[in-house]
Amino acid sequence: MSADDPAAAVAALFASEGAAEYFGEPVTQAEHMLQAAALAERDHAARSLVAAALLHDVGHFASALTGDDLMRGTDNRHEEHGAAWLGRWFGEEVTEPIRLHVPAKRYLCTVEPGYAASLSPASIYSLGVQGGPMQRAELAEFEANWYAAAAIRLRRWDDMAKDPGVQVPGFDHYAATLLTLAR
Repeated sequence: MSADDPAAAVAALFASEGAAEYFGEPVTQAEHMLQAAALAERDHAARSLVAAALLHDVGHFASALTGDDLMRGTDNRHEEHGAAWLGRWFGEEVTEPIRLHVPAKRYLCTVEPGYAASLSPASIYSLGVQGGPMQRAELAEFEANWYAAAAIRLRRWDDMAKDPGVQVPGFDHYAATLLTLAR
């Protein structure tokens, strides 16, 4: 895997660790991220946000703590680790929505009645590990972030991207977009 080629590096992760189950969900991690990207494309999101949707969970397998650690009760901060790992290739327009997709879940649980009830059991469990609904000071800080709206869009695709019966384009469909966005 070439450190100079983000598409190859990420493709290798999708083919290896990404082929594993997605922590209590009925899809693999790679299927989940591909579905999120397809939903972003369906909604005519900017290419950078499609890339963020595609890459939002790479932190589960691009850091020392994994998604398995998260499901055992240790916050793996996958959003932070994934954004940092991807930062070698991509700018904030890709990495910041990724970094904020967990805070977006926490935010929506606080401000949107019924949102928490719509989460999958695994997402409800991880919410508790990740800090639960936001407190007042966190709300203002999140709302003031330039990328908050993009993170909320990403969060909604993340929540919907767990359908074992849906067919979406494979990773190769997004490789050119990743290379175009790489710095």
